[in-house]
Amino acid sequence: MNERLIINLIPGSTFLHKLSGTSKTRLFVVLIVVTIMTFDLRILGPLFVVSLVALFSLKPNWKKIWWLIAFVVVGNLTNLILYWIADPDVGAFYCNTDTVFYAFNSYLTVSYETLWYLSVRMVKMMASFFLSMAYILAITPSEVAAGLYSLHLPYKLCSIVSLAFRYIPDISRDFTNIKISMQCRGVELDAKRASLGKRLKQTVLILVPLIISSFDRIGNIANAMNLRGFGKHKKRSYYAEHEP
Repeated sequence: MNERLIINLIPGSTFLHKLSGTSKTRLFVVLIVVTIMTFDLRILGPLFVVSLVALFSLKPNWKKIWWLIAFVVVGNLTNLILYWIADPDVGAFYCNTDTVFYAFNSYLTVSYETLWYLSVRMVKMMASFFLSMAYILAITPSEVAAGLYSLHLPYKLCSIVSLAFRYIPDISRDFTNIKISMQCRGVELDAKRASLGKRLKQTVLILVPLIISSFDRIGNIANAMNLRGFGKHKKRSYYAEHEP
């Protein structure tokens, strides 16, 4: 299971893990919609804390997700910097005041209002990310399908989403196997021994057999589902779902 990334195939033992797929999905949808709809720090602040508490309560393997958290933090900071460069007076637009305390030039100025707006924006983005992380770490693909079905989505669409979640670890494993196979044939993919351009070129070549093997697996899954009569009835149940 080392290749499963952050996709859980077996429910964990924490409180959030034991919730039903319906409860997890509905709770996530409500919280993420509230987070997206507001810029009120009185709401975003508690949501940010709740998302962090939820993430820590799941007791994740931090070695597997720290790089993702670091990537998102750096990406969000870059987003804020570019947002400020594009519109240095964005804080004045939302706060109706403009208190400049530092000016790089006549265009790039830093005001308290802009810092406040960018800080709230950062809290908003990180709260959305941590809520999403907690949801992904707390749920299994089967529970995702059951939870989406409880929102009255077509069960065929729910099954597609569930299969996509299940297939992510397989893609990761196939990519690793193909990469190791190419290295055994003398293709250099080590960062210390090959240039970035060469490694990118060789990595692109990995995608060809990966796509071919993916289509083969998709065909097998489709045939297996047809043989089992998938899609015959208008409704279905999920063995992973239990009483809320």
